[in-house]
Amino acid sequence: MSELKFVKMHGCGNDYIYVDAIGQRLPDDVEKLGELARRVSDRYKGVGSDGLILILPSGKGDVRMRMFNADGSEGDMCGNGIRCVAKYAWDHKIARKDRLRIESNVAIHAVDVEVRRGRVVAATVDMGEPRFARAQVPVLGDGDEAIDEPIEIAGERIRFTGVSMGNPHCVLFGIDSEDPNFLRLGPALENHPSFPDRANVEFVDVLARDELRVRVWERGSGETQACGTGACATVVAAARTDRGNRKATVHLRGGDLEIDWTDRGNVLMTGPAAEVCRGSLSSELVGDLL
Repeated sequence: MSELKFVKMHGCGNDYIYVDAIGQRLPDDVEKLGELARRVSDRYKGVGSDGLILILPSGKGDVRMRMFNADGSEGDMCGNGIRCVAKYAWDHKIARKDRLRIESNVAIHAVDVEVRRGRVVAATVDMGEPRFARAQVPVLGDGDEAIDEPIEIAGERIRFTGVSMGNPHCVLFGIDSEDPNFLRLGPALENHPSFPDRANVEFVDVLARDELRVRVWERGSGETQACGTGACATVVAAARTDRGNRKATVHLRGGDLEIDWTDRGNVLMTGPAAEVCRGSLSSELVGDLL
């Protein structure tokens, strides 16, 4: 194969390169896939994105999602990405259902799609139950959970709440999302020794109990316009610390997500999914990896 077809899509500005690995053969070598993600994600020498998402066959659901961050590391879950996978599967007639079942590395997720003029424009994803146990986030330290826990970082003592939504999150309240220290604290917290698998970091402004503004530093990708799992983790952390309701609108730099931590314990996320462009990755960029 000399060229590789792709579609670029985004959810609230969180953009990925999507490759249909049902109709195209890709290497099963994680190092090669990681290098492919690094190349295509480069915003100067590649297509430009927050990472790479592969759409694969699934023996458990309608399709399987496998995602790689811009630095080539593999992630387990992507909330904005899974909505776009649902859009691709529906728009390309892989699975035309009102409710799709999409497999990630952590679970099978039910995704309800919203269709207008023959195209999916938005989706609601069952993100599963949040986890607070230290071993499940994971986050090191004493006690069963890390709720409003102090942490020393870059000469400062701040408080965070650790949450897993299939990936680790460090949620910060009381720090202005426009704080100029964001670009210093974000990577420092991502790589803090307390997080053995690194962490996604959310800087949260509580505007009202049902309205939050969030700025995101994503593990493996840096600052992104939005993070679906991060929006879920933020609402859950706000509710656990009595800063907010279990249902809220999250304003991210790329758009809004509606989050509902239901009485059943699962988290529902609703937001847009949009296609940007289609094309082929040249053999000059990826030929040696295929």
